[in-house]
Amino acid sequence: MKIISQEQLRKLYGYPKGRAKDKVLTKLEKHAINFIETSPFLVMSSSSEAGKQDASPRGGSTGFVKILDDNTLIIPDAKGNNRVDSISNIIETGRIGLLFLIPGINETLRINGSAYLSSDPTYLKLFSEEQNPPIACIHVTVEESFLHCAKAFMRSKLWDISAQINKDNFPTIGKMLNDQLGTNKEP
Repeated sequence: MKIISQEQLRKLYGYPKGRAKDKVLTKLEKHAINFIETSPFLVMSSSSEAGKQDASPRGGSTGFVKILDDNTLIIPDAKGNNRVDSISNIIETGRIGLLFLIPGINETLRINGSAYLSSDPTYLKLFSEEQNPPIACIHVTVEESFLHCAKAFMRSKLWDISAQINKDNFPTIGKMLNDQLGTNKEP
């Protein structure tokens, strides 16, 4: 049966209770701040006005995302492949979702809110010590902040060294792209 309504969904899953329902905060507090300051990696989600979805990995040194106050984050937009999918979506909708990860920690921090792209020198100066400083930053206004339980990481054994595969048994990105595109170019 295809589930197509909120009523069907809630009949199947029910509603969140207790801490699962109450844990959503509207600003950052000491544990969220510590999580962000300790995290070297996040996944940024966005959507265009037409509904085109994007999830983009972002990383840097520990604490690469700067916290201005309990409702404001600044994410450097490090130079990449110039696809600009996420930031194009942010320009269109002004919305963002963030999932912060810390290596070895199974819990995650989720942030949802509004966002815009900025080349404000005040924000860029926050990253002036970087080897390759950004030319723009993503200004995030936190609307929801909550810790997410460890179940997915525990099931996947993502941080468990015994679950890691041998890299030699997996094709390089260059090989995969060449096969997908029917080319024989160096990455």
